[in-house]
Formats: sequence, structure tokens, C-alpha cells
Amino acid sequence: MSHRPPGAAPASDSSADEPQRIASALAAACRDTALPAGLRTLLCQARDALEATASDAESAQLRYRALFDAVPDPVSILDERGIVLDLNKAGMAAYKRSREETVGQPIELLNPDLPKDHMKPVLETLHRGATYVIEVTNMRADGTRFPVEVHSAGFMHEGRRCVVAVARDLSARREAELRYGQLLEVIDKGVMVQDADGNLLQVNAAAIRILGVKQEDSLRRFPEPDTWTLLDEGGHRISVADLPIQRTLRTGQATESTVIGLYHKPERRLRWLSVTTVPLFSPGGRSPNQVISLFSDVTRLKRDSALFGRAQALARIGGWEWEVGRDALYLTDEAIRILGQEAPPANMAGLLACLGLGDQVRFSDALRAAAEHARPIDLELQGRRQDGLPLWLRIIGEAETDESANISITGTVQDIHERKQAEETLRVQARTDPLTGLLNRDAILGEMGERMDDPAQARLAVLYIDLDRFKMVNDGLGHSAGDSLLREAARRIAMSVATDGLVARFGGDEFLVMCHPEGDDALPEAVAQRILDAFEPAFRLGGEEFHVTASIGIAHAPHDGDRPQTLIQNADAAMYDSKRRVRNGWQLYSPTLEESREDRLRLETQLRRAVDNGEFHLVYQPQVDMRRGTIVAAEALIRWRNRQLGEMRPDHFIGHAETTGDIVRIGRWVLSEACKQVAQWRAAGHGLVRVAVNVSYRQFLGDDLAGTVRDVLEEFGLPGSALELEFTERALIEDSADTLHAFAELREMGILLTIDDFGEGYSALNYLRRLPIQGLKLSQLFVEGVPRNHSDVAVCQAIAGIARSLGLGLVAEGVESEAQRQFLLELGVQVGQGFLFAPGLTPSELEHRIAAPQPASATG
Repeated sequence: MSHRPPGAAPASDSSADEPQRIASALAAACRDTALPAGLRTLLCQARDALEATASDAESAQLRYRALFDAVPDPVSILDERGIVLDLNKAGMAAYKRSREETVGQPIELLNPDLPKDHMKPVLETLHRGATYVIEVTNMRADGTRFPVEVHSAGFMHEGRRCVVAVARDLSARREAELRYGQLLEVIDKGVMVQDADGNLLQVNAAAIRILGVKQEDSLRRFPEPDTWTLLDEGGHRISVADLPIQRTLRTGQATESTVIGLYHKPERRLRWLSVTTVPLFSPGGRSPNQVISLFSDVTRLKRDSALFGRAQALARIGGWEWEVGRDALYLTDEAIRILGQEAPPANMAGLLACLGLGDQVRFSDALRAAAEHARPIDLELQGRRQDGLPLWLRIIGEAETDESANISITGTVQDIHERKQAEETLRVQARTDPLTGLLNRDAILGEMGERMDDPAQARLAVLYIDLDRFKMVNDGLGHSAGDSLLREAARRIAMSVATDGLVARFGGDEFLVMCHPEGDDALPEAVAQRILDAFEPAFRLGGEEFHVTASIGIAHAPHDGDRPQTLIQNADAAMYDSKRRVRNGWQLYSPTLEESREDRLRLETQLRRAVDNGEFHLVYQPQVDMRRGTIVAAEALIRWRNRQLGEMRPDHFIGHAETTGDIVRIGRWVLSEACKQVAQWRAAGHGLVRVAVNVSYRQFLGDDLAGTVRDVLEEFGLPGSALELEFTERALIEDSADTLHAFAELREMGILLTIDDFGEGYSALNYLRRLPIQGLKLSQLFVEGVPRNHSDVAVCQAIAGIARSLGLGLVAEGVESEAQRQFLLELGVQVGQGFLFAPGLTPSELEHRIAAPQPASATG
């Protein structure tokens, strides 16, 4: 009997027989009567215990061997060095080696591919109390290989660590996986395996083909919302949470065949699938960790079903078929819904009745051409539904014939009302001024062109409307207030015109009205007067009231022009004449106004050449200390003498120069000429302090003003204190970063900065606080009324108070009487200019004045 312990190597013969010899010796001692009775009893008990232990050890060994050999997988026991201590029967069968051939050999005998230190990770894992698992390839005695998955665990025997390794043969599983993979590739159903997070684990070729993607990578995060739109069986959009795979993950139950729609956005193709999902559980898991989806393409089947009709309703497309011989018309449910008729048409006459008269003829001709010549039909037709709503259709069709020579025309009918409505909205937007909602320039020109091309409508009138003082409001209060004013003005004009004409915003603050007299020759004039009356009430902006009037020019076609542009130009000329004469009035066009317009064009042409032709010159009006009578400065004033136009006053050409932009070049010339003259006076020893030069707001917008001034000063060797720049309030309104920077640069040069004609505009006091301005000029508009006019007196007092409060210098313009001088002195205004002292003088005349200063009592 063997008493070798489990996992131990076979004992030597002597050690194996030792327990038997001890038992025999104890038995003999028990029978020896020479020994004391008590000792014999103890020896007998020891014998019995030794026999029982030997019997238990043998039983344990038998149980171990029976259990060890009963394991169906190869099991080997190793020591820490990797030496095989035991091998079960399954191992002997698998490796085709006996126990005697294997025991005592290194494990490399069974797996020759193991690295040298292969036991190190095994023992480290077992030391942590874990099981070491690895897939390797083992070798049989005949040299053949087979894959195994080895699970190793540790245990202690006779004080040393041993390893039990169970090898599971994977050959059958690998073969099954191979057969499974082959099956997936040949099956005509799509198969996808995804984990609980939706990540794709496996997909077959059929799935890639059915879904219409180019490669497996496109499905890694299927379905991506940016790529796929999901629909339920009824064609309604659903979310990812409504897909069968998500229901299976939530419930842990398989879903039977479910129809879903997948719209692939890049391909613009809709596919219908019948999907079945099956959950997969990990060992011991309660929730699925994977889901298998099996699906097939049922798009063709769905096209033939009622469900396909519901899906097509999303695109508002229906089907129709007309049997020509029987005049029988078949319409799908969606086609009937699109037509919107209480009784669906049963023949072609009923369908034609849904259309307008012109489109009935077009569709009839197309049907005839399709039936007789097999020409395809593709028309956009207009009609009306039973409920009165407009109907826009796109009808497509082709003729089909069978062996019975029966002709049928089949096709689709699509509701395109929304598209047509969108097109009309775009058309209206393209014709509409976005600010006022009126027609825009292109729209009114188009309407005028169409009507003037029609002899029956060519007799029309145009009213050209320009808002008086709009620029003052827009510049003074900002563009937002200007926009509000334009909207209100447009509303008043439209209300005044009513149904007597078309109203358009022609540009800026200009409006156009086109009306047909139609037997009432005085209608245009009556409409013009209604517009003027509508402007009588004040406009309220930001809690303040403003009176803005309109100037209107009227031109009649065809007498005043037979083309739109000519008629508008003549109405524009009449408007300018009205503005020049009275404002807030209307004026009919006359041929003499054409001459005025030509004069303006001639003026602008000559003005553009004036600098190059040397036609400008400067005069200088003294600025006088009104108490002493001494000249403290002078203002440079431009004059223009043209050989064709004669002597031109500044108020006749400065406005044109600002409009055309020529003022930038002219202003640069004035600045250079004035500085040149100051340099000459200084070189001659005259004590003139400085010369003031007017600067247009255009020079801020179209020129580097600070740079130009710096260059001119350097050219003539002048300090900045020799120059004063006068700005209108319009320049202050151009409140851009560039303007603020220019003011700062000019101030740094030592140049005196003054606001000209202060009080005529709507500039906020905020500009005086923020900008580096040093002086104000009191406008002649207010000075001419003092001291008699109480309003002018009040304005002058207010401006003087502002100047004192802000520490600004103040110069009065247009001082023409002694009474005005006395009033201004009492008001605290020290410096003035005007005809009381001197008009604009030539440089030589001013030199004489400087050389012979007048006494304080002299008024010049």
C-alpha cells in the first residue's frame, strides 16, 4: 500500500516500507509477555493508532488520485521552479505522455515556447491571492501543438509552495469561432454585436452592405446623430433610446422583428430594416453586457405597403396612376390629402379641375405628349384646394404600356406650397426695404419700367420726397434715432398715399411715390399736399419733439420723361428747387429746372479742377478784442473765381464739395496756403498770433488729418500755436476711435481746437466734456438777433454760460453793430469778428491793419 501524499514525488522503497516495519515491531511488542502490562497496553494503542493513520492516508491518497484523474482537463502540479510534480490522466492523454515521463521534468517539456523567467509573473500573481490565467500553445509527445487556456492557483504542501495548473483545450472553441465567423460572412442578414455603451464589437459584411456604409469604421459609434436620422415604423422621428438595442439593454429581453427607418444623411438615402435583438450576459451578470442585432433590408417591401405611404407623407409626395383608355384615375392617400378635395377626383377631368385655367392647358398638353410620344411629365402647377387655400404641385409622370396595349401614366404628385411660399418671401424681401417695410429702389424702378413699357399705363407721375433737417437729427442724436425717424416718416407717407400709388424708400432719407392720375390730373399734387400735412405734427424721439418737414418734387410721364431714370431725375430736380425756395413744399418739374441741374453738374465739374487751375484764393477776416479793438487772430476764408462761372461764394460750392468728397483736397490746399501766409507774416515781423482754418468732417473720414497738419507745420516751420482749427458739430458726431485719436494728436501739437457755429446742430454736451476742445464760436444765426430778440438773447446767454462753466474760449461771429458789441461784452464775450470790424481782407490789407492797430473806441 502506498502512503505518498498528494502532490509528492514517489518515495524510495525504504522510506515507503518504514511505517510497515514500525507497525510489525509494535505488534510484536504487544505480544511480548516479558514487558509490563501497562507498557504493552500503551504499545498496543500506538500500534492501533498507526494502523488507523496509515489506513486514512491510503484512503486520502486514493481519493486524491480519483479526484485528480477525474478532472477532464489536463492538470499538472509544479513546484516554484516549474518542475512537474504530478500529472493527471487527462494530461497524459492530452500530451500523449505517461506520468513517469513527465513527473520530475520542467514544464517546458509541455510548452517549449515559455520564456526563461515564465514562473515569475505566475508566482507574483499567486502571492497576491489571485488566479493566474494565460493562453498558450502546448505540445504533445508527437510534436503537434494545440491552444490552451491555463488557470494556475497556489497551495502549500509540507512547508513549500506548489502550483496547480489546469489547462483548458481551446481547439474546439477556436474551431467554433472560425465556423461562427464563416457563418457571419455568408449569411445574408446583417449582424452587429455592440456592448452596453453602444460601441461596435463585431459586424459582418452583410450589415455593412445593407447599411450602405463604405467600411466598418463608419459604424464604430452607430448611430451617430450627425450621420443618421432614425424613424419608427410610422415614419416619425425617434431617438437612439427608442431603438430595439436600447430596449433590450433596459429590459434584458430579446425584441422580436421591429421595423425602423435609417436615413443616411451623407448619402441622402432612406433604408427600412427589420431588426431583432438578443441580449448576452456575462457570467453572474444581471444586465446584458452585449447585444446581438440581426436585421434585413425591407425597403422594397415597405414601398409596397401602406406604411411607406405614411413615410412619404413626411416629404408630401403622393402617387397617381391614370389609365388612359378607361379614364380611371387612382390616387394614393397622400395624393388625396395634398389635393385637399372633399371628393377625390376619379378621372383626369376631376384632377384638372383642381388647377388654374392656364395650368389646366399645360397639364393636358403634357398628358397628351406622354400618351402619344412617351414624353416624361415634370411640371409645377398652381391651383386651389376645396378649403380655398392655394395649391402648388409638382407633378411627375411617365407612360407605361403592357402587352395588351393598355396605356397608363404613373407618377408622383408633390406638395411644393412651402417652397413656393419661401420663394415668394425671398422675392418680397428682395423688393422690400428692411428698415421701413416699403418697396426698395430696385422694386420701384422695376414697377415703373413695366408700367411705362405698357402704353395703357405709361401716363403716371412720380413724387420725389426728401426730408428737411433729417441729417441734423441723425447726426445729433445718432443713427438709432435716425432710423426711428425714417420708420415714422415712412408710415406717415404711406398713410397719406393710401391706395393712390406705390411708395418706396429710394435711399437715405429720400422716398418715391408712383401714382396714376387716371382722369384726375391734380392727384399727384393732392397726394403731395397730404404728405406735407402729415408732417405737421412733431416727431417724438426719446421723449423730445422735433419738427421735420419734407420737400417734394413732382414729374409727369411721358411729358417730363419716358423712362424711369429720366422721370426720377426730373422729379429730383424739382425737389431740389422746392428745398432751395421754401422747404416744406412741393414743386412741379419745368424745363428751366433741367438747366439748374445742368448748372450743378457744371459746378461740380469745374470745382474738381479748381485746385489744379489755381482758381482758389484766401481772404482773412480779423478776430478782434472787442474791448480794445486790437486784432488777436484771423480766420482764413476761401474764395473761388472761375473763368466760366465767375466769382463763387463759399455757400454755393462748399456743400457740393462735401457731397462729392472734393472738400478733402480743397481743405488740404486751404491749410497749406494759410500756413504759408502765416510763415510769411512771421518772417516779416508781424505779430499775428494765429490763423483759424475751417475743417470739414470729411477730412476726418477721408484723410489723415493729424498727419497732414503735422507735415504742413513742419514744411513752413510753424509751431502748433500759430494754427487754430474750426470744426462743425458734424465732426464731433463722427464718434469713432480714429476721430478721438486725431483730436488728441492735434491737441498735443499745441493747435487750438474750436467748434464753429456752436448751437446750430444737436450735439450733446457730452462731446464738449470728452473731447480736447478749447473754444466755441457763437453762430451768427444767434448774434444777428441780439439784443432785440429775446430767444436769441437767451441762446447767447446759455452758450456763454456753457463756455464759462467748461473753461472754453468764446468768439462771436457776425458782429455788425455797436449794440451787438456792447451786448456781447456785457455777456463776457471778449473776441468777435464781423463787418463791424472788417470783412475778409487780402493778406496785404490785413498787414496794414496789424501794423496800425485801432484804438479801443474804433469800430472799423
